[in-house]
Amino acid sequence: MISQKSIQEVLSIAQVEDIVGDYVDLKRRGVNMIGLCPFHDEKTPSFTVSPSKNIYKCFGCGKGGGVPQFLMEHEKLSFPESIRMLAKKYNIDLEEDKRNDDEYLEEKRKLDSLHIINQYALDYFKDQLHQSTEGKSIGLSYFKERGFIDKTIQDFELGYSPKDGKAFLKEALAKGYKENLLKELGLVSQGGYDFFRERIIFPIHNQSGRIIAFSGRILDNQKKTAKYINSPETELYNKRKVLYGLHLAKKAISNQDECIIVEGYSDVISLYQAGVQNVVASSGTALTKEQIYLVKRFSSNVILLYDGDPAGIKAALRGIDLLLAQDVNTYIVALPEGEDPDSYMSKVGYQGFTDFINKEKKDFILFKADFLLKEIGDDPIKKSAVIKDIIGSLAKIPDHLKRDLYVKKCGEVLKLDEGKLVRELDRELRSEFKKKKQSNERERSREKYREEKWIAEKKTDDGVINVNAVESADYFQEKDLARLVIQFGDKRVNYEGTDISMAEYIYASIFEVLELFDNAMYKQILVEGFNLADKEQSIRNTFLTHENQDVQQFTINALAEPYTFAEWHLKEVFLQTQKPPDENFLNDSIQSILRFKMRKIKRLLKDLSIKVKDHEGSEEDKQILIKAYQKVQEDRKSLALQLRTVID
Repeated sequence: MISQKSIQEVLSIAQVEDIVGDYVDLKRRGVNMIGLCPFHDEKTPSFTVSPSKNIYKCFGCGKGGGVPQFLMEHEKLSFPESIRMLAKKYNIDLEEDKRNDDEYLEEKRKLDSLHIINQYALDYFKDQLHQSTEGKSIGLSYFKERGFIDKTIQDFELGYSPKDGKAFLKEALAKGYKENLLKELGLVSQGGYDFFRERIIFPIHNQSGRIIAFSGRILDNQKKTAKYINSPETELYNKRKVLYGLHLAKKAISNQDECIIVEGYSDVISLYQAGVQNVVASSGTALTKEQIYLVKRFSSNVILLYDGDPAGIKAALRGIDLLLAQDVNTYIVALPEGEDPDSYMSKVGYQGFTDFINKEKKDFILFKADFLLKEIGDDPIKKSAVIKDIIGSLAKIPDHLKRDLYVKKCGEVLKLDEGKLVRELDRELRSEFKKKKQSNERERSREKYREEKWIAEKKTDDGVINVNAVESADYFQEKDLARLVIQFGDKRVNYEGTDISMAEYIYASIFEVLELFDNAMYKQILVEGFNLADKEQSIRNTFLTHENQDVQQFTINALAEPYTFAEWHLKEVFLQTQKPPDENFLNDSIQSILRFKMRKIKRLLKDLSIKVKDHEGSEEDKQILIKAYQKVQEDRKSLALQLRTVID
């Protein structure tokens, strides 16, 4: 088990922009950075990274957290795994407690096992390729014939699986790996034979470079079997969400702001080796929404490179609406007939290949219109269907200016009056808008229900807060104090001549009414924040990794801001009367404390008034209640003066 000291060391050193930047193309916006969220499908960036707060937050899907949470969510790691991964990246030696981390071992036991087995299989296939006589004579010689150099073979971690139908299974079992997990990963068939036997191996990596699956190619064309076989989908591998080679290509895609998409593994490897490194493959399947989403994290410009035959072109056209809907600038290049990317690169070389792409790339939607019209000839019924198909594609384009330009160009290609196209497009857009409106209304309704449910489930000592009573409870004032503890609890202030933390200041200021809190979680944050400050532990880091998921989520929301503050240092006149937000926290906190105490005092007055009115005991006891009421009333007047408000 990792010691708390080591965890805090990792959290204090790890920078969110470094880690997230490996997965998301971030652009600077003021003090923050923005990009397309890696956790949901979006066209406009709502994913924000705050280097100063060391957190991320998506204002679209709501996901957010610190550095370990990002790795846990994106890489499906446990908390200890994410800390270990960060420690490795930043060269931090972890201090281990002597006791076993049973919770850690249990939490991700199966996923750990699957990753370990995949890594073992990868090492086995690579070893067979380079060390065994069979692997060198069959697999390695094939790769060499294709022109792959040693570095390329190593970069893509290519391998070989021997003819012996149980060679891998025997070695894996001897190493202690469980047969049921080998079968689940598709490395062994249900009948107990090596699934990839007598095939060259193309390992499939996720975006971060971790091995998640394999593809095997048969070399004996005489055998009546599939040319390629792939791992089944598992907890690690979903083929819709993977692009072959992305772990190697993502940097080049981002730098060149362009991604080339091909069909096959060998196409990627050949182009990459020749110097065209911004290339990935859809692995022979039609592009999926998830794959397009992956690409758009790094660039909004895509070139589809397909074989020049009709089948290859039709395969490219299948992804057009998805690409257009994502506002991706898409071009298509049809290679000369009989050529594929691998063969054409070998024939003309890097310069000839790149010159051909730059010369021949055509705008996707215009290419589609031209291609479909050539296929249908003069048939008016088919032409009508083609026009409707193209209008449907135009309606997917979110940028109305871009859409208008396409309408004009399509009118020329289709030899159709532009006004008719516009009318048909308007009809289609109204239909699309109606569908989106209904979808948004359903989502707003669900969101409202979730919010009300969240509030209703927040428990106090007496049970559950009634949603209808939230306004009467001091919900928002308590929430604001909890927010201040998380945002500024670690900062230092001078309180009655003593240097203390903001968490200690807030706690000391409301201690006498702490027991009047309605919301148990907000009270917990104030108490724990005070204790953490007293021990000189980081409040922000502790709450970001809190064992209570509600506390953790509240912390993320409190630290994340959907807006970027103006450049305050440039507003010299304004600064004469108003400090920047991060420097004005003490005044903000004082106001929140005063408002909170005012709410509590009003409730005390109401309770005392009822008790005086309904009192049936002795006159002496009644006078005590009246004096208590008068004392609280004086406190209320004092607070009103500080708040500069009129007592109602």
